[in-house]
Amino acid sequence: MNEMHPGSTPACGPAPAALLAAFAAALADETRAAICMTLLEGRAWTAGELARITSVAPSTISGHLTRLLDAGICVTERQGRHSYVRIADGATARLLDDLASHAIPDRDAAHAVPVVAAPDPLARARTCYDHFAGRLGMAVTDAMERRGLLRTEGVFELTEAGRAWCDEAGIGLADEGRRRLASSCLDWTERRRHLGGLAGARLCARAMDEQWVVRPAGGGRGLEVTAAGERAFGELLELTPEAWS
Repeated sequence: MNEMHPGSTPACGPAPAALLAAFAAALADETRAAICMTLLEGRAWTAGELARITSVAPSTISGHLTRLLDAGICVTERQGRHSYVRIADGATARLLDDLASHAIPDRDAAHAVPVVAAPDPLARARTCYDHFAGRLGMAVTDAMERRGLLRTEGVFELTEAGRAWCDEAGIGLADEGRRRLASSCLDWTERRRHLGGLAGARLCARAMDEQWVVRPAGGGRGLEVTAAGERAFGELLELTPEAWS
Protein backbone atom coordinates (compact mmCIF):
# COMPACT_ATOMS: atom_id res chain seq x y z
CA MET A 1 0.00 0.00 0.00
CA ASN A 2 1.37 3.43 -0.97
CA GLU A 3 1.76 5.86 1.88
CA MET A 4 0.57 9.44 1.57
CA HIS A 5 3.03 12.04 2.78
CA PRO A 6 1.95 15.34 4.33
CA GLY A 7 1.22 17.86 1.60
CA SER A 8 1.04 15.24 -1.16
CA THR A 9 -1.83 15.40 -3.63
CA PRO A 10 -4.09 12.35 -4.09
CA ALA A 11 -4.79 11.20 -7.62
CA CYS A 12 -8.47 12.13 -7.32
CA GLY A 13 -7.85 15.90 -6.86
CA PRO A 14 -6.24 18.58 -4.71
CA ALA A 15 -5.15 17.68 -1.21
CA PRO A 16 -7.47 18.77 1.61
CA ALA A 17 -4.71 21.03 2.91
CA ALA A 18 -4.48 22.76 -0.47
CA LEU A 19 -8.24 23.31 -0.55
CA LEU A 20 -8.22 24.76 2.95
CA ALA A 21 -5.28 27.01 2.08
CA ALA A 22 -7.07 28.26 -1.05
CA PHE A 23 -10.20 29.01 0.96
CA ALA A 24 -8.20 30.87 3.61
CA ALA A 25 -6.26 32.78 0.94
CA ALA A 26 -9.52 34.05 -0.53
CA LEU A 27 -10.27 35.69 2.82
CA ALA A 28 -6.71 36.87 3.50
CA ASP A 29 -7.24 40.35 2.13
CA GLU A 30 -8.73 43.36 3.90
CA THR A 31 -10.97 44.33 0.99
CA ARG A 32 -12.33 40.82 0.55
CA ALA A 33 -12.86 40.58 4.32
CA ALA A 34 -14.79 43.87 4.18
CA ILE A 35 -16.95 42.49 1.37
CA CYS A 36 -17.76 39.42 3.45
CA MET A 37 -18.55 41.52 6.52
CA THR A 38 -20.92 43.61 4.40
CA LEU A 39 -22.64 40.55 2.95
CA LEU A 40 -23.08 39.05 6.42
CA GLU A 41 -25.85 41.60 6.93
CA GLY A 42 -27.91 39.14 4.87
CA ARG A 43 -28.52 41.31 1.84
CA ALA A 44 -27.21 41.04 -1.71
CA TRP A 45 -25.29 43.87 -3.34
CA THR A 46 -24.13 44.81 -6.83
CA ALA A 47 -20.43 45.00 -7.62
CA GLY A 48 -20.71 48.80 -7.95
CA GLU A 49 -22.28 49.11 -4.51
CA LEU A 50 -19.61 46.93 -2.95
CA ALA A 51 -16.95 49.06 -4.62
CA ARG A 52 -18.40 52.19 -3.02
CA ILE A 53 -18.79 50.52 0.40
CA THR A 54 -15.18 49.28 0.42
CA SER A 55 -13.80 52.45 -1.24
CA VAL A 56 -12.05 50.67 -4.09
CA ALA A 57 -12.28 51.12 -7.85
CA PRO A 58 -14.85 49.05 -9.80
CA SER A 59 -12.02 47.38 -11.72
CA THR A 60 -10.43 46.35 -8.42
CA ILE A 61 -13.63 45.03 -6.87
CA SER A 62 -14.13 42.75 -9.87
CA GLY A 63 -10.91 40.87 -9.11
CA HIS A 64 -11.78 40.51 -5.45
CA LEU A 65 -15.25 39.19 -6.24
CA THR A 66 -13.79 36.67 -8.68
CA ARG A 67 -11.60 35.29 -5.89
CA LEU A 68 -14.59 34.97 -3.55
CA LEU A 69 -16.75 33.39 -6.24
CA ASP A 70 -14.05 30.91 -7.25
CA ALA A 71 -13.62 29.90 -3.60
CA GLY A 72 -17.35 29.22 -3.28
CA ILE A 73 -17.72 31.87 -0.57
CA CYS A 74 -20.06 34.01 -2.66
CA VAL A 75 -22.46 33.47 -5.54
CA THR A 76 -24.12 35.83 -7.98
CA GLU A 77 -27.84 36.12 -8.56
CA ARG A 78 -29.49 37.81 -11.54
CA GLN A 79 -32.55 40.00 -11.05
CA GLY A 80 -33.73 41.93 -14.08
CA ARG A 81 -30.85 43.93 -15.54
CA HIS A 82 -28.73 43.68 -12.41
CA SER A 83 -26.41 41.03 -11.00
CA TYR A 84 -26.16 40.78 -7.21
CA VAL A 85 -23.56 39.13 -4.99
CA ARG A 86 -24.44 37.29 -1.78
CA ILE A 87 -22.96 34.74 0.62
CA ALA A 88 -23.21 31.29 -0.97
CA ASP A 89 -25.33 29.64 1.71
CA GLY A 90 -26.20 29.54 5.38
CA ALA A 91 -23.30 27.25 6.32
CA THR A 92 -20.78 29.64 4.74
CA ALA A 93 -22.42 32.62 6.43
CA ARG A 94 -22.22 30.89 9.82
CA LEU A 95 -18.55 30.06 9.24
CA LEU A 96 -17.73 33.66 8.31
CA ASP A 97 -19.71 34.93 11.28
CA ASP A 98 -17.83 32.60 13.63
CA LEU A 99 -14.48 33.71 12.18
CA ALA A 100 -15.42 37.37 12.58
CA SER A 101 -16.58 36.83 16.16
CA HIS A 102 -13.34 35.01 16.97
CA ALA A 103 -11.15 37.71 15.40
CA ILE A 104 -13.16 40.61 16.91
CA PRO A 105 -13.82 39.68 20.57
CA ASP A 106 -16.11 42.65 21.24
CA ARG A 107 -18.22 42.05 18.15
CA ASP A 108 -21.82 41.35 19.18
CA ALA A 109 -23.72 41.81 15.91
CA ALA A 110 -23.25 41.35 12.21
CA HIS A 111 -21.62 44.27 10.39
CA ALA A 112 -24.46 46.54 9.32
CA VAL A 113 -24.48 48.63 6.15
CA PRO A 114 -27.46 50.90 5.48
CA VAL A 115 -29.48 50.24 2.35
CA VAL A 116 -30.66 53.15 0.25
CA ALA A 117 -34.40 53.04 0.97
CA ALA A 118 -36.88 52.89 -1.88
CA PRO A 119 -39.73 55.36 -1.72
CA ASP A 120 -42.66 54.27 0.41
CA PRO A 121 -45.02 52.54 0.00
CA LEU A 122 -42.96 50.36 -2.38
CA ALA A 123 -40.33 49.57 0.25
CA ARG A 124 -43.03 48.79 2.80
CA ALA A 125 -45.31 46.51 0.78
CA ARG A 126 -45.77 45.82 -2.91
CA THR A 127 -46.31 43.01 -5.36
CA CYS A 128 -43.46 41.33 -7.21
CA TYR A 129 -45.21 39.79 -10.20
CA ASP A 130 -47.92 37.89 -8.29
CA HIS A 131 -46.53 37.64 -4.74
CA PHE A 132 -45.61 39.90 -1.83
CA ALA A 133 -42.39 41.90 -1.77
CA GLY A 134 -40.84 44.67 0.29
CA ARG A 135 -40.83 44.52 4.07
CA LEU A 136 -44.20 42.74 4.06
CA GLY A 137 -42.86 40.01 1.77
CA MET A 138 -39.79 39.53 3.95
CA ALA A 139 -41.89 39.52 7.14
CA VAL A 140 -44.08 36.74 5.73
CA THR A 141 -41.03 34.76 4.57
CA ASP A 142 -39.19 35.12 7.88
CA ALA A 143 -42.30 34.22 9.90
CA MET A 144 -42.89 31.09 7.84
CA GLU A 145 -39.27 30.04 8.32
CA ARG A 146 -39.41 30.65 12.09
CA ARG A 147 -42.55 28.54 12.39
CA GLY A 148 -41.03 25.64 10.45
CA LEU A 149 -43.34 26.12 7.47
CA LEU A 150 -40.65 27.01 4.95
CA ARG A 151 -37.06 25.95 4.33
CA THR A 152 -34.92 28.75 2.91
CA GLU A 153 -31.51 27.08 2.86
CA GLY A 154 -30.59 26.86 -0.81
CA VAL A 155 -33.79 26.19 -2.76
CA PHE A 156 -36.97 27.38 -1.03
CA GLU A 157 -39.23 24.48 -0.05
CA LEU A 158 -42.47 24.15 1.89
CA THR A 159 -42.27 21.67 4.75
CA GLU A 160 -45.04 19.18 5.48
CA ALA A 161 -46.17 21.55 8.20
CA GLY A 162 -46.11 24.34 5.63
CA ARG A 163 -48.41 22.45 3.28
CA ALA A 164 -50.79 21.73 6.12
CA TRP A 165 -50.69 25.40 7.13
CA CYS A 166 -51.59 26.44 3.59
CA ASP A 167 -54.63 24.15 3.66
CA GLU A 168 -55.72 25.44 7.06
CA ALA A 169 -55.22 29.05 5.94
CA GLY A 170 -57.34 28.53 2.83
CA ILE A 171 -54.38 28.89 0.49
CA GLY A 172 -55.02 26.29 -2.18
CA LEU A 173 -52.03 24.53 -3.67
CA ALA A 174 -53.81 22.65 -6.43
CA ASP A 175 -51.45 21.74 -9.25
CA GLU A 176 -50.80 24.59 -11.66
CA GLY A 177 -48.69 23.12 -14.42
CA ARG A 178 -45.04 22.76 -13.48
CA ARG A 179 -44.80 25.73 -11.16
CA ARG A 180 -42.93 25.09 -7.93
CA LEU A 181 -44.90 25.28 -4.69
CA ALA A 182 -42.23 27.57 -3.26
CA SER A 183 -39.49 29.52 -4.96
CA SER A 184 -37.28 32.43 -4.01
CA CYS A 185 -37.04 35.86 -5.54
CA LEU A 186 -34.40 38.46 -4.69
CA ASP A 187 -36.07 41.55 -3.23
CA TRP A 188 -34.61 44.71 -4.81
CA THR A 189 -35.23 46.90 -1.75
CA GLU A 190 -34.48 44.40 1.04
CA ARG A 191 -31.73 42.61 -0.93
CA ARG A 192 -32.85 39.30 0.52
CA ARG A 193 -34.88 36.46 -0.91
CA HIS A 194 -38.61 36.40 -0.36
CA LEU A 195 -41.26 33.73 -0.98
CA GLY A 196 -42.54 33.30 -4.51
CA GLY A 197 -43.88 30.27 -6.36
CA LEU A 198 -47.40 28.93 -6.13
CA ALA A 199 -47.66 29.34 -2.36
CA GLY A 200 -46.54 32.97 -2.52
CA ALA A 201 -48.92 33.73 -5.38
CA ARG A 202 -51.93 32.05 -3.76
CA LEU A 203 -51.29 33.79 -0.42
CA CYS A 204 -51.11 37.15 -2.18
CA ALA A 205 -54.25 36.39 -4.20
CA ARG A 206 -56.22 35.46 -1.08
CA ALA A 207 -55.00 38.57 0.73
CA MET A 208 -56.22 40.74 -2.13
CA ASP A 209 -59.54 38.88 -2.46
CA GLU A 210 -60.18 39.27 1.28
CA GLN A 211 -58.91 42.88 1.17
CA TRP A 212 -56.17 42.23 3.68
CA VAL A 213 -54.16 44.41 1.33
CA VAL A 214 -55.40 47.00 -1.16
CA ARG A 215 -53.88 49.10 -3.89
CA PRO A 216 -53.42 52.79 -3.08
CA ALA A 217 -55.69 55.25 -4.84
CA GLY A 218 -52.97 56.14 -7.34
CA GLY A 219 -52.55 52.52 -8.47
CA GLY A 220 -49.21 50.88 -9.11
CA ARG A 221 -47.53 47.94 -7.35
CA GLY A 222 -47.63 49.41 -3.86
CA LEU A 223 -49.89 47.82 -1.26
CA GLU A 224 -51.54 49.05 1.92
CA VAL A 225 -52.28 46.58 4.70
CA THR A 226 -55.81 47.11 6.03
CA ALA A 227 -57.06 46.60 9.58
CA ALA A 228 -58.45 43.25 8.42
CA GLY A 229 -55.00 42.41 7.07
CA GLU A 230 -53.31 43.27 10.34
CA ARG A 231 -55.65 40.86 12.12
CA ALA A 232 -55.19 38.14 9.48
CA PHE A 233 -51.40 38.31 9.43
CA GLY A 234 -51.42 38.32 13.22
CA GLU A 235 -53.61 35.22 13.41
CA LEU A 236 -51.87 33.33 10.60
CA LEU A 237 -48.23 34.19 11.28
CA GLU A 238 -48.15 36.13 14.55
CA LEU A 239 -47.04 39.25 12.70
CA THR A 240 -47.58 42.78 13.95
CA PRO A 241 -47.66 45.95 11.83
CA GLU A 242 -44.14 46.79 13.04
CA ALA A 243 -42.87 43.90 10.92
CA TRP A 244 -43.57 45.79 7.68
CA SER A 245 -43.73 49.41 8.83
